[in-house]
Amino acid sequence: MKLINPSDIRIVFMGTPEFASVCLSHLISAGYNVVMTVCQPDKPVGRKHILTSPPVKILSEETGIDCYQPSSLRGDDALRTITESAPDLIVTAAYGKILPQNILDIPRLGCINCHGSLLPRRRGAAPVQRAILEGDDVTGVTIMKMDAGMDTGDILCSVEVPISPNVHTPELMSELAKAGSELLIEMLPDYIEGNVTSVKQDSGKASVCPPIDPSEGMFSWNEDAVAIHNRVRALSSWPGACTMVDGKKIKIYDSEVVSFDDCDTEQYLPGTVVKAQKSDLIVKCGKGYLKLNIIQNEGGKRLSAADCAHNYKIGQSL
Repeated sequence: MKLINPSDIRIVFMGTPEFASVCLSHLISAGYNVVMTVCQPDKPVGRKHILTSPPVKILSEETGIDCYQPSSLRGDDALRTITESAPDLIVTAAYGKILPQNILDIPRLGCINCHGSLLPRRRGAAPVQRAILEGDDVTGVTIMKMDAGMDTGDILCSVEVPISPNVHTPELMSELAKAGSELLIEMLPDYIEGNVTSVKQDSGKASVCPPIDPSEGMFSWNEDAVAIHNRVRALSSWPGACTMVDGKKIKIYDSEVVSFDDCDTEQYLPGTVVKAQKSDLIVKCGKGYLKLNIIQNEGGKRLSAADCAHNYKIGQSL
């Protein structure tokens, strides 16, 4: 059997964030002929709104690959530009928009997508954040054939990735990107040769993950400590988990669920500081206790518990 030569396969890669950049890097390292990348337009970032290139564009420039940044894929320009690149295959990873059918029809080998969940669970824009937010203990990456729906195409292969109890979204994204990229490179030769059997998704088991709304960062100390902790680690990079204290917002950027066996804490309401010593800043929740590792008061800087625990007193509401 003739083995494929990766350099003979013309690929258009479509993706935007770091997750996608890792996949692109693996394709390049494996010798595939990435003739063009497509990513979202540059966006203003930070308080100063500095126009910033996405990771896929940065890697494209570093490796000499043409990068195309259309505001929409539904116009004639996008269709013409991608068609003229003559791809054998389109590979996508966290591109950010659904591909229209006329784009899907361009490559002879079709379009495949690396999606950060175990489909059909968690279709949509925020599968990693919501896996943490909802307390999943395992997730993964699915490589699927693309159709015109939102993550509804047939499954080609998948890999599971465990979710450790204190991992945050960026760290889990990195784990998924590595696992998904390795799976992609492993399966591509068989896929190109037509030796991968796809499996239709069971839509009855599907769940949808809409984008994170800033309001989802808000929590109450009346909640279970585990639920608050999940919110902290799911949303620490954006928009941040927060609650209101005396009319002012306090954000929690890192935390741990801890045991606390002091019977004197039974008198305290949820939201009360039960330990403030050295690097330990522990708050009672509706159920259980949460150790706050990094916090930020409204208008202030992010501080570690070691730097600010001495400012709090046992019995103080937080």
